Amino acid sequence: MTDYGEEQRNELEAIESIYPDSFTVLSEEPTSFTITVTSDAGENDETVQVTLKFTYVEKYPDELPLWEIDSQENLEDSDTEDILTLLKQQAEENLGMVMIFTLVTAVQEKLNEIVDQMKSRREEETRRREREAEEAEKAFQGTVVTIENFLSWKAQFEQEMAELKRKKQKEEEQSGKNKLTGKQLFERDHNLDTSDIQFLEDGGNSVEVDESLFQDMDDLDLDEDDPDFDPLDLGSDED
Repeated sequence: MTDYGEEQRNELEAIESIYPDSFTVLSEEPTSFTITVTSDAGENDETVQVTLKFTYVEKYPDELPLWEIDSQENLEDSDTEDILTLLKQQAEENLGMVMIFTLVTAVQEKLNEIVDQMKSRREEETRRREREAEEAEKAFQGTVVTIENFLSWKAQFEQEMAELKRKKQKEEEQSGKNKLTGKQLFERDHNLDTSDIQFLEDGGNSVEVDESLFQDMDDLDLDEDDPDFDPLDLGSDED
């Protein structure tokens, strides 16, 4: 018969000797304790930390202990969720054996990974800001003209102009095909050959004379039998 109490006491003594500064007993019935786990220092001496609380159940290690995150520093919510998932996975894999040291070691490695990820995120953020600054500077200064990009632009421009010219010529050719000559218009409309004659018949021979222009002719003393009479002299007599 397994003496669960003996196995639990032996593990507590070992845990206390391994983590003397971070191990704290909370209660004896049931046995409950905390272990504070801190990552290795990062590039700027940054660390992350978590305090794990474990509670033995009666038949531990044949049954899983209880665990929770009592406190944490510099961790995102997603990080704490990952740690809880990791604890569950490791505990199930070590069921039947004392496992607290194994669980704490797994969490320690996870915290070191998180510190490395923080470094990577910080470096990526720095690179992103540098790219944004460079793009803003380019937008302010405009594109620097080089021989290569000028020749590339020139070739593209000439190609676009040639294409426009071909389209215009095609449109003009199509328009020329649809446009009728004067002879074709005349042959299509047979009324054109009678239009001028019809105009003369309708009113082309009718001429109106303003008789008021000649009302004062009777007042003039004209001797048409006079051999010296000249109508052009009429205006000079008035002078």
